[in-house]
Amino acid sequence: MTSFSIKTFGCRVNQAEAFSWANEFQKHGLEYKKDFSQSDLVLINTCTLTSRADSDVRGFIKKVGRLNPKARLIITGCYAEREPEELINNSQVYRVFSNTEKGNLAAEVLSVADDNKATSILPFRSRALVKIQDGCNFRCSFCIIPSVRGRSVSVEKEEILNQVREFINQGFKEIVLTGIHLCSYGLDLEPRGSFIDLLQEIENLDGFGRMRLSSLDPRFLNPPLLKHITSSEKICPHFHLSLQNGSDEIIHRMGRKIDVGNYRRILAYLRQKSPLASLGADIIVGFPGESEADFGKTYSFLRQSPLTYFHVFSYSARPGTTASKWIQIDNKKKKERASFLRSLSQEKNVNFRRRFKDKECEAIIIKKGKKGAQVLTANYIKVFIPYCPEEEKREIRVKITRVTHNETIGQIV
Repeated sequence: MTSFSIKTFGCRVNQAEAFSWANEFQKHGLEYKKDFSQSDLVLINTCTLTSRADSDVRGFIKKVGRLNPKARLIITGCYAEREPEELINNSQVYRVFSNTEKGNLAAEVLSVADDNKATSILPFRSRALVKIQDGCNFRCSFCIIPSVRGRSVSVEKEEILNQVREFINQGFKEIVLTGIHLCSYGLDLEPRGSFIDLLQEIENLDGFGRMRLSSLDPRFLNPPLLKHITSSEKICPHFHLSLQNGSDEIIHRMGRKIDVGNYRRILAYLRQKSPLASLGADIIVGFPGESEADFGKTYSFLRQSPLTYFHVFSYSARPGTTASKWIQIDNKKKKERASFLRSLSQEKNVNFRRRFKDKECEAIIIKKGKKGAQVLTANYIKVFIPYCPEEEKREIRVKITRVTHNETIGQIV
């Protein structure tokens, strides 16, 4: 029996693709192994968002070569799209798939693998991920993603609904909807589709539990969409926004037609209508031209905002993007600014989690180990449970008993 493992870098779209491949391979009899050093095929879904992402991909390929030299590597994703020649020259690489070829990946892998009867499917993740859209029509000055993923393309609604039905039947209690630009869903379809209509149809499926939305573009969060996502009982109260910066000058240099005033209004609405929600954001520091005053505006905006956490990225110049041609900021200064914001994020997140001490929450078991389990609440609090007899992907009720800077601890109710 042919065995496989999958290593995913980067965004939730890559994770959703990996989830789909793992499910498809196992339905056709391939054996899933979590340990890549023990598998015949190692599928690597790559990222090229930053130079660090590139480095991580190259490092993992070397690691596979050292620990599992007999494995055949199948490489795809954004780094494979940007640097295919570098990967093809590696003797261990069996096949490189561009992003446009990803749709054929599963069929081609299955055509060269041993043909076996389907066995029980080992979940690749404890929550099911569904890709509803790919690509982006915008050209932000810092971003290489449109160059390596192309224009926005939506998945047909019936295909999405069929995937969700399958995952409901497999026992998944939470579905994560992913897309490079999630809010663009349906705009390219004929007839034109609607993101809200898709959400409503998923919510109405028999046996459906709950869904979580991946990153949302604030430029597309119009009043009807905001109202729906904050009032739905099936959408997790966890909203992550691609804000990128807190200085109007830098936002405009990034090529994003929005301002901090709009950010404030959107965040205020989310907090008012969903008071228990986790609110997150992506933030870039060290963008070309970012002065101390600009950084101060970002810091002040974040501190005063109702955000409960933020993912902080030091700006990384990407070949071919507009911003890569501009005068760059010193790396030391980037690291200092990133450190300030990460400390602020931790402070805000601790304060948020403390609000739920001694409270009971619904949660999904996302990881089990010998010493306990990690569960995820609907509002995105990871809770460690020392004793948990239930299996992964099950829904349980927990009581949060202790909150530290680095951990939230609870018990099954």
